[in-house]
Amino acid sequence: MAFEGLADKLSAAFKRLRSKGKLTEQDVKDGMREVRLALLEADVNFKIAKEFTKRVTERAIGAEVLESLTPAQQVIKIVNEELTALMGGEQSKIKFSSKPPTVILLCGLQGSGKTTHAAKLAYMFKKQGKRPLLVACDVYRPAAIKQLQVVGEKAGVPVFEMGNDDPVKISKMAVNHAKDHGNDLVIIDTAGRLHVDTELMNELKNIKEKVEPDEILLVVDAMTGQDAVNVASAFNEALGIDGVILTKLDGDTRGGAALSVKAVTGKPIKLVGTGEKLEDIEPFYPDRMASRILGMGDVLTLIDKAKQQVDAKNAAELAKKMKSNTFNLSDFLDQLRQIRKMGSIKSMLEMLPGIGNQVKDMDIDERQFLRIEAIITSMTPKEREKPEIINASRKRRIAAGSGTRVEDVNRLLKQFNDARKLMKQMSNMRGLMRKRPFFRI
Repeated sequence: MAFEGLADKLSAAFKRLRSKGKLTEQDVKDGMREVRLALLEADVNFKIAKEFTKRVTERAIGAEVLESLTPAQQVIKIVNEELTALMGGEQSKIKFSSKPPTVILLCGLQGSGKTTHAAKLAYMFKKQGKRPLLVACDVYRPAAIKQLQVVGEKAGVPVFEMGNDDPVKISKMAVNHAKDHGNDLVIIDTAGRLHVDTELMNELKNIKEKVEPDEILLVVDAMTGQDAVNVASAFNEALGIDGVILTKLDGDTRGGAALSVKAVTGKPIKLVGTGEKLEDIEPFYPDRMASRILGMGDVLTLIDKAKQQVDAKNAAELAKKMKSNTFNLSDFLDQLRQIRKMGSIKSMLEMLPGIGNQVKDMDIDERQFLRIEAIITSMTPKEREKPEIINASRKRRIAAGSGTRVEDVNRLLKQFNDARKLMKQMSNMRGLMRKRPFFRI
């Protein structure tokens, strides 16, 4: 995961500060030297790393911090605030035109993930009620148009293409098509190059002049490290970008690009790609990312993911079943599938405060969830509804049907029964607290 190395080194530096108890000015300077080295190793721009630690040091050696009862915690708080400010301070949203369609122009180098993220953007906004249109303006790369059509079909979004015609003409015709067919969002996938060149920039400038996009978003591969910032600077100077989509943030990247882009270009990271699936795209929140880097978790993003996957009506019905103790294995399976849609268990645990650093080295077998699903789907509807009727012969049949062992079936049934007992106890406790509150006003 991105920032793993940086998070480890910052954690070690703060651990040493905490062990000091009362801090001196020299302790803070020594700690900030370690922070600066950690930032440089994470591929953060040298000037930015130097200015960052200078600002933190100036704030941290004040009397308010050094004379505090918890000086180390105060220093960490300052680092958190400065990291948030470094990455933009607050979330920067996509601007939508008051007069549809809104036109988003995607640009970037070849291989940065423009085509995939065009479809991801379309899929995300379609779920929000928009009617997007994808536009194939990469007429040079072999099969680029076909790739956009494939990912567009997966997203359930139409693709406008005119073969190998002039990209400037295609983009203009696409906007007219959107107006005629009621598409309120146009996402233009443009060509990339292996490096920044005059031909690429001239074509993008011509498209910009013809369609007057509401947003010009640069798609940058986070794996390229400091080069990603150099690319962002070049595109911004030539084209005037509005923001950045940072891709492959789930990979083994040092994360320096995310920390440097805003400071170097003045343009915010608006979205991040966090995986291969269409739904693996998220708004970028500087404060939440700073919390993740410092091992404080990211509960708000976890809640957002849950909201996207959990249907409010189903959640109410589930709560009712838990209260009446009628929660069955079919309900359990539904919950399991919803959790799996939110991402890997490890990635979710990493978002919990105080747990993130502990789980990164844990070997969590995600296949266990597939085995549970196989066992439950091998049961009859009646067995799922009333697990108590599952006897030895039924267990053998379920194990054979799911490709597991009888021991696995027994383990699942025991875990389910334990969970149901716990739900009943919690429900009884809530009822008791309503009848006999601990405090009366």
